[in-house]
Amino acid sequence: MVERRYLMKRAAVLVPLLALVAGVALAGCTSSPDPAPASAGSTSEAITVVASTTVYGDLAATVGGDAVEVTSIIDDPNKDPHEYEASAQNQLALSKAQVIVKNGGGYDDFVDTMLDAAGNDTATVLDAVEISGKTAEAGEELNEHVWYDFPSVQKVIEELATTFAQIDPDQADTFRKNADELTAELDALVQREEELQGQYAGTPVAITEPVPLYLLEAIGLDNQTPEAFAEAIEEGTDVPASVLLGTLELFSGAQVQLLAYNEQTAGPQTEQVLDAAEQNGVAVVPVTETLPDGDTYVSWMSGNLDALADALAS
Repeated sequence: MVERRYLMKRAAVLVPLLALVAGVALAGCTSSPDPAPASAGSTSEAITVVASTTVYGDLAATVGGDAVEVTSIIDDPNKDPHEYEASAQNQLALSKAQVIVKNGGGYDDFVDTMLDAAGNDTATVLDAVEISGKTAEAGEELNEHVWYDFPSVQKVIEELATTFAQIDPDQADTFRKNADELTAELDALVQREEELQGQYAGTPVAITEPVPLYLLEAIGLDNQTPEAFAEAIEEGTDVPASVLLGTLELFSGAQVQLLAYNEQTAGPQTEQVLDAAEQNGVAVVPVTETLPDGDTYVSWMSGNLDALADALAS
């Protein structure tokens, strides 16, 4: 499912890559400011990091602090992440990166395509899906949206601290302290999930895409959405009429208590589902794939839990 969808993305990236490579070569001839010092107590330059999205960019910046310089490729919360188009600026950043953080699992294959074109074979690449250890269950496809799974994110945080310490040993204690503090904040979010699970486990819900499923499942919520609906939306294909009808009936028949709605990939059929939920008094919880402006990863996920708690309580 995911791989088929992203074939279109990879093709879209490949078209401008030749022009981008030329642009990178020209950009490399121009002067640019040196990275800021890692910290007052270190003589090394900042570790250059490129993340596929602001989710991993924020995690890297939090763990690395002043000792890292982070570029997030997908950094606009108002755009559909699946419509990304390569830019010379991001290509240049990838060519210079010491650490690259991607989601993996087919979600952001454009990183691999651009990295190959950039010719950077020395960077450490951290793949969140691989780090998570998650695999597809028998007869099912992998849910690659591991940033909605807190234990997986904690593993990524650990890998970031270890990788940064290998590059800049002088800052190892700082990386460890930052990672431990961030992990503790995620522990609090896990505890909040467990509290909600104790109250609402088994509650039937609906989604437009599998993006927030790990979060919903951790609370024990029961996704009633026809698999064919979420699959079609994620692949960017039309939902069969019978499947759409069955999905809409979830709301008119009061079969679900809330709808988790991906705001960043809205289309005519997901809007029909949204309208059905609102018309039938079903609570709607908006979700996104990247950080909203002004949020950190922790504040974003805390807000998602608050929104779910409010919807379930209603």
